[in-house]
Amino acid sequence: MSRIDSPETGNDFLSDPQITQNLALLQKIGVIDYINNLNREIHSFKSLFRGALDIFNRTTISDIMDAAVRQISDHFLPSFMVFIWANKDDIVIKGYKNYKQADFNLNIQSIAPFDSFFKTFPSVIGFKQLTSKLGAASVFMRLNPEIVIPIPGPAGLFGLALAGPKLINEEYKPSELVYLQELMSFVSQSIQNHLHYEQTLRDVKTGLFNNFYFMTRLNDEIARVQRNNSSASVIMIDADKFKEFNKNNGQLAGDKILESLALIIKMGVRTEDIPSRFGGEEFSVLLPDSDRQSAWAVAERLRQSAANMKVPWDPPLPELTISLGIYTFGPAAGQTGPAAAEIIARASEAMYLSKERGRNRTTVWGAGLMTKIELMKLDAEITGPV
Repeated sequence: MSRIDSPETGNDFLSDPQITQNLALLQKIGVIDYINNLNREIHSFKSLFRGALDIFNRTTISDIMDAAVRQISDHFLPSFMVFIWANKDDIVIKGYKNYKQADFNLNIQSIAPFDSFFKTFPSVIGFKQLTSKLGAASVFMRLNPEIVIPIPGPAGLFGLALAGPKLINEEYKPSELVYLQELMSFVSQSIQNHLHYEQTLRDVKTGLFNNFYFMTRLNDEIARVQRNNSSASVIMIDADKFKEFNKNNGQLAGDKILESLALIIKMGVRTEDIPSRFGGEEFSVLLPDSDRQSAWAVAERLRQSAANMKVPWDPPLPELTISLGIYTFGPAAGQTGPAAAEIIARASEAMYLSKERGRNRTTVWGAGLMTKIELMKLDAEITGPV
């Protein structure tokens, strides 16, 4: 007996007596098949839009890829999925098997050889077909995917997605390849939106967050520590004698030093921390869920890494040190009430006290003149009278 694939559409359609009386004729002339095809397309479009919404709600490229894998895996049950995308000068590879990340040990140095091909053929393609047209695809031979899906960008490929054969031993249908291509267009747009958003939050020279984003997150953290009765810390960092360094070595060398210092700061903090370029040669780091002791450990690690920093330059550059100041706030630290501007001012005060104490030091903010006197006494004991 003929049937309508979609229950919500089929019940209304078949409830009409005239349809029931002429069902055989409608089947014979193809109306039922036509309606079934329409229902399948509607279901596919609904699924596509739900997947697109999930993808657009992700906030990192990695999360975008995870959402895309979920959509593809739910619909097609591929034996594996691999995403390859260009992240500035690096190639990032994420593999998945049974929804979980897996390591496929691919050695891909660049996706550039695929760029011109997919500009000419911007659609999903079978792997065997791709290898016959593009020798560079042989790098995936060991993996032997079923299909290769381009992820287009405005100026070339963002990356590629490789899908293994279906677990149910079916080939990918033409309509499914269209679905995959449309899904990747949403992935591409989501990546573009993410990159554009990131550009508004980043300092162009160093790649760290800019001051606007830092202050926004600081205000969020002030509210959070009050709600949770916890603490957080801010570290202010300044490159010692940087103006003199620029004068003696040139601005290009100074820029290179700042870029290298920014990389040390970025690599020396946690994923959840907010390192930023505060302005000029001054940097700031927000440390959520951090007390004075843990903030001190981070600051000292950064200070020592900066002192040991080697920057390739001809002629070799002199060593550069940094001075750091820490302010910890929140109910757990006994410092409730200060606004963002006051937190920055106190961390900066501690940082400038580090400079007064001889530079290349970390100072934790303490209220009152007695704190400053005690620190000066401590310095005198360590270094002798100046």
